[in-house]
Amino acid sequence: MNGADSIVYVVDDDVSSRQSLEFLIRASGYTVRAFPSSRAFLASPRPEMPACLVLDVRMPGLTGLELQGELAKMGVRLPIIFITGHGDIPMSVQAMKAGAVEFLTKPFREETMLRAIALAIDRDRVAHRDRLEMAELRRRHARLTPRESEVMASVVTGLLNKQVAAELGASEKTIKAHRGKVMQKMEAASLADLVRMSEKLGANA
Repeated sequence: MNGADSIVYVVDDDVSSRQSLEFLIRASGYTVRAFPSSRAFLASPRPEMPACLVLDVRMPGLTGLELQGELAKMGVRLPIIFITGHGDIPMSVQAMKAGAVEFLTKPFREETMLRAIALAIDRDRVAHRDRLEMAELRRRHARLTPRESEVMASVVTGLLNKQVAAELGASEKTIKAHRGKVMQKMEAASLADLVRMSEKLGANA
C-alpha cells in the first residue's frame, strides 16, 4: 500500500480515539492530519491531492453530519468515513445518502477501517484526476476569444465551415482560420476530441 501521494484527515474530539487512529493510519503508510473539532478542520488548509476524511459523528459544536453538510455547500467532495460509538440506523442512512463511503461503529476492526480508507482514497484519486483534467480544459477554453468560442460551439454540433459562416455572418475562410485556432488552443487532436472536451465543459459548467 502506497499512501505517500494521498492524505487522510481525522476529526475526532476524543483524544485517545484520535491518537489511536492517527497511529494506525500512519503505520499503514498514509500521511495523516488529525483535528479535535470540525471547526479546526475547516480552518486548516487542504493541499490539492487525493484524500479522505475519517469523521466522528457526535462532537461538540459542529457535529460530523453538520460538517458533511458544510463541505457539500462549499463544493468540497471529500470521501467521508463516519465513526461513532452511538450509531443508529437513521443516522447511518442519512450519512450514506449524503455520500459517505462507510459508517463504522466503535469498536471496529483495524482491517475494516483500513479497507474503508483504501476504498475512499481510490475513489478520490479518480475524482482528483477528473478535477485536474477539468481545470486544464477550463484553462484552455479561457484562451479562446469570444468569436473562437462561438465557432467552437457551432463546430461541435457537426456544422460544416460554410454552415458556421452563414450562422455567424462571416466568410468561410475566416471561420476556417478560427476553427484552426480553436483546435490549436484547445489542443484537440481531432473533431471528436474537441466534441468530447466541449461535452465535459458543458456537463461541468
